[in-house]
Amino acid sequence: MSLLRTVSTARLLALLAGLLAVVAGGTAIAVAASGGGTPPPPRPLASAVHDALTASAPDGLTARVQFTNNLLPSSALTGVSSPLLSGASGRLWVTNDGRGRIELQSDAGDVQVVWSQTKLTVYDASSNTVYELALPAHATTPDRQGTPPTIDQISAFLSKLADYANVSGAMPGVVAGQGSYSVSVSPKENGGLVASVALAWDAAHGVPLELAVYAKGSSAPALELVATDISFGPVADADVDVPPPAGAKVVDLRLPTGGSEQQKPEVTGLAAVQAAVPFQVVAPDSLAGRARDEVRLVGSKNVVVTYGKGLGTIVVVERAAEGQQPGGGLLGNLPTVEVNGVAAHELATELGTVLDWQQGGVSFALAGSVAAGDAEAAAAALA
Repeated sequence: MSLLRTVSTARLLALLAGLLAVVAGGTAIAVAASGGGTPPPPRPLASAVHDALTASAPDGLTARVQFTNNLLPSSALTGVSSPLLSGASGRLWVTNDGRGRIELQSDAGDVQVVWSQTKLTVYDASSNTVYELALPAHATTPDRQGTPPTIDQISAFLSKLADYANVSGAMPGVVAGQGSYSVSVSPKENGGLVASVALAWDAAHGVPLELAVYAKGSSAPALELVATDISFGPVADADVDVPPPAGAKVVDLRLPTGGSEQQKPEVTGLAAVQAAVPFQVVAPDSLAGRARDEVRLVGSKNVVVTYGKGLGTIVVVERAAEGQQPGGGLLGNLPTVEVNGVAAHELATELGTVLDWQQGGVSFALAGSVAAGDAEAAAAALA
């Protein structure tokens, strides 16, 4: 969590956008060029998913892409020119061995998102900065080469998922000239501000056509990545192995890794965590109508307290201020709101709110998929 205490707003959102690109582009999102098309025959969802997982993967693909980001209100984008925050069109290249590149283009400068199986790099030309993140390693033993689940196994998974979410059937259609299936998943309860996640995929190739996240009360996606003008075939190494400019500032977004600190016994529970830190932990039994779920020490300095379950969980991170200036770090460039007489910086989006403030020598960050007013009320109960 120390990363979140020092990372800038633009850096955090660049990382999130880059990760969305890896999730979407890494699974070969592709929308064919406009033209005629025929919907595929109706299929049960489990069968349609099984067909997609067992379809022959293309040797690679090249496409035009459109990235939509409606998370931030226009007032929060004052002075911000990165296409990662305002959305942009561009191009996509994906190889058949897990590498890819997305290039988003704007008048303010391009953004390059490049990934392999081990590393994610996001270069923002508007600030001449490259953000690097090492990705978790995956086992590649012969017995884990990816045997697709059976239809029965997929049906069993969907049955369990239905306990927590509303899952539509596989809806046949035509997406930009490709016969496709689409599915929508929405939380049954404790979904916070998330209304649904939508996915469409090509019925012939099994590759995703569209990935979108919708907020409650909005018909437009909060986040969406979609591609056009698709062509299938091998992709040259030069199209995906693109280094950032030599003079760019490099920011390492390294996440906590294994090591001696992680080998220590976990410290959980309010009493044990309080004994391990030099400041007074603020952790009421409930917050904003949510019961306290867990108190945990992360690393040696960060106390994480969670309230509620599901996507509507509120997370509070506390640590000694250690000389940090109020309003620095994560939200320092955003507007302030008053919480019980204390100035707090606020990032309010369609999908959730983050607040950052200091009080009594303790630095607080509160985040949840809740509206700004609810987040402010929760922060007031802690301040």
